[in-house]
Amino acid sequence: MLFDDAKSFTSSPAKAVTLFGMSGVGKTRISNLLRKNNWFHYSIDYRIGTRYMGEFITDNLKREAMKVEFLSTLLRSDSIDISTNLRFENLEPLSTYLGAPGDTKKGGLSLKEYQKRQEQHRIAEIAALKDVPHFIERAKNLYGYENFIADTGGSMIEVVTPDDHDPVIKALTSSTMMLYIRGTDADTDALIERYKNAPKPMYYRPALLVEKWAQFKNLNQIENDNEVDPVNFAVWGFEEILNDRLPRYQALANRFGYTIDASDLRTVRDTNDFEQLMCKAIESRAKT
Repeated sequence: MLFDDAKSFTSSPAKAVTLFGMSGVGKTRISNLLRKNNWFHYSIDYRIGTRYMGEFITDNLKREAMKVEFLSTLLRSDSIDISTNLRFENLEPLSTYLGAPGDTKKGGLSLKEYQKRQEQHRIAEIAALKDVPHFIERAKNLYGYENFIADTGGSMIEVVTPDDHDPVIKALTSSTMMLYIRGTDADTDALIERYKNAPKPMYYRPALLVEKWAQFKNLNQIENDNEVDPVNFAVWGFEEILNDRLPRYQALANRFGYTIDASDLRTVRDTNDFEQLMCKAIESRAKT
């Protein structure tokens, strides 16, 4: 969904925007702000963690609880139930389930198990992204929302092929305006520091995971998979994957959407500010 000029966007009675970019760059903050101003907020990660991976996450929690005799007895008798409290702003249940590969004594997963959960996430993310048109209609017909914001995860770029034939790209571009939130080097450094304290869900495309796993082991002179510190790999891998994604985010925006800088997004305080920023992005693309 591309506009000839800013006026075409502002005069549109119903606006639908898909935000994409690095995890932690401000997509959820602006989505929450717009939600308070009569926009429907559709969180891809929330949809993944509830609709498509909720059972995997809950079963894993129950599996851990079954290791405790007191809890296992109560679970078997249906005396207690275990569920997550996953929210738009708190994706820790999903992050914890995806985990990180490495030393199992330090909370890591075997590489095989990690790859299995990564594949579950890939399937779930594609399904959640393809649900966008359905939720636009649902938001309008059920709740009366005319405006819609899709808040994607940082790994969206890993599950699409940026061309006209990709079913996810078709679903998004036919129903929404694609908006890339571009971070700076300073943003990248800040995101890495934030990730160390509060890890977010991480997804690697399969070939990249194999490549980075081998590279990390080689850099640290590690032979056995179980000798890898899962936290160290997760933090190192986060930085590596950010650098790998940046040019691909921009290429997707250049072909199908618009770009705004994260620093500009941080100045947005209401719907009017956001729409003005959108107009600026539309006019900038029209000049190129």
